[in-house]
Amino acid sequence: MRDILPDIDRWLEAGEAVALATVVETWGSAPRSPGGKMAATASGRIAGSVSGGCVEGAVVEACRETLRTGRPRLLRFGVADETAWSVGLACGGTVEVFVERLDPDFYARARREILSGRTFGSAVAISGPEEDLGRRFASGEPPRDRLGESAAAALREIVAEGRSRRVAAGGAELFVDVERPAPTLVVVGGVHIAIPLVALARSLGFRTVVVDPRESFANPDRFPTADRLVLLWPDRALAEIGVDDSTAIAVLTHDPKLDDPALTAGLASRAFYVGALGSRRTQQKRRERLLAAGVPEERLARLRAPIGLPLGGRSPEEIALAILAEIVAVRNGVTPGGAAIPAGSAPREASGAAASGGGTPPPSARS
Repeated sequence: MRDILPDIDRWLEAGEAVALATVVETWGSAPRSPGGKMAATASGRIAGSVSGGCVEGAVVEACRETLRTGRPRLLRFGVADETAWSVGLACGGTVEVFVERLDPDFYARARREILSGRTFGSAVAISGPEEDLGRRFASGEPPRDRLGESAAAALREIVAEGRSRRVAAGGAELFVDVERPAPTLVVVGGVHIAIPLVALARSLGFRTVVVDPRESFANPDRFPTADRLVLLWPDRALAEIGVDDSTAIAVLTHDPKLDDPALTAGLASRAFYVGALGSRRTQQKRRERLLAAGVPEERLARLRAPIGLPLGGRSPEEIALAILAEIVAVRNGVTPGGAAIPAGSAPREASGAAASGGGTPPPSARS
């Protein structure tokens, strides 16, 4: 929901009623995952998406109907359904979407929790007894009845999993929606590549932090879109920022005085991604220094270096794309070819050249 908050805020402020459509289940090649959202008004304004464009028109009409009647609806689109062809979902996927009138009180709480940077869980009854359909529950609410007790138990379990999904509970079917904090990209080194990298990361919903003790490299003129600039040595900066499992760290300074403390701290953290710029030769020297400094082998196995996917990029913008592409792939748990990364597998030591089977490293990996 984070990406559509500004539009909903504007519509509510103007006094418009808002309908919320949420993807609650997908099969096959449906493009949006459970939890994907679209908001719509009676006047036809829309924000977000539930299908990447395939069924949006039909869902908008359902939103208008719900705003007229106040009745929530569970919609299903797929190739087995004749309606699917009329709305364009003919690529082998099926999607179920729950449409409801947005409750301003629930929205105010959800908005507050999402903007605070905390994980927020909520549940809505999508099928079952008529009187329960559309009932909303949020994490931490005291249960008022049997369905509330079931919803509270489901919220505790599914929020801990961190993945939105539907569940049978209390004689109804609930969709439990988990809104996690926006991922953070920490860029160590305010070098030229960092400028398009920060801008691109912001466009993908990352919170961006630039770390560099040199004010001439890390300042608002160079990074007008960065969420935060930290003028500290990298190890101190990472301790102050508070790295967690939603954080990616890209080390770009190419200077051991800055790289080594950043990597020592980053590899010891819970960051889901740690990558470093440099050629194979640079990586080998870096590895030797870090081992001599006491960094364990198992931590070094986490390092993605040379950083980025082997896209053959030469410009700073293309290299930034290669870096962010790898970060997104790791965050989504897939290899560049699209296969799932086996659970518990260690990241490869060299990402750029090794992924291409050896030979000359791509420009993003060279000294």
